[in-house]
Amino acid sequence: MSYKTEQEAFWAGEFGNIYIDRNTFEEGVRKRLGLWAQVLRYISKLDTVIEFGANVGVNLRALRALVPGIKASAIEINQIAVDQLKRLFLDEVFHQSILNFQPTKSYDLTFTSGLLIHVNPDYLPQIYGKLYQASSRYICICEYYNPTPVEVGYRGHHQKLFKRDFAGEMLDIFPDLELIAYRFVYHRDPHFPADDVTWFLLQKR
Repeated sequence: MSYKTEQEAFWAGEFGNIYIDRNTFEEGVRKRLGLWAQVLRYISKLDTVIEFGANVGVNLRALRALVPGIKASAIEINQIAVDQLKRLFLDEVFHQSILNFQPTKSYDLTFTSGLLIHVNPDYLPQIYGKLYQASSRYICICEYYNPTPVEVGYRGHHQKLFKRDFAGEMLDIFPDLELIAYRFVYHRDPHFPADDVTWFLLQKR
């Protein structure tokens, strides 16, 4: 697999493998149940969903627990993660970079969770376009937020983690998107901690 950026190779390779080993699947699912329960309060109907950068599928597993029968798809660059995703019996698993993904159909919900923070900022407009194109109605951005773009050191590495207003940039690019809801999830939440992330739910008018 060829890559356009150093960030893609980073997550497809050894560091991505270590990340998988470092995180517990069942614990990850439990933490995400509260977040998705909140998001789903604002979604009227959800039959199909695709996650951009699904890793091992904790978000999709949580969504399936909350919406039984949902058709879930995933895009993932790391081979070990893809192998685990296939064990979840998802409807589709695309083993490729998000930058190479070309949507051929639409989904009720497209979303990212801890993906955009690791994308080379020069390529964010491409990812925004794919999220928008693949969505028939809803887009959820669940990332680290900062009002202005900033790069943060990440486990001894540079140019691997970026914070900014991802949702705001999508709202500026696509005028028919509207903000439905947003929430901050604190890492010390006593029931569903989620690493200080902020989720934004957008909807096509």
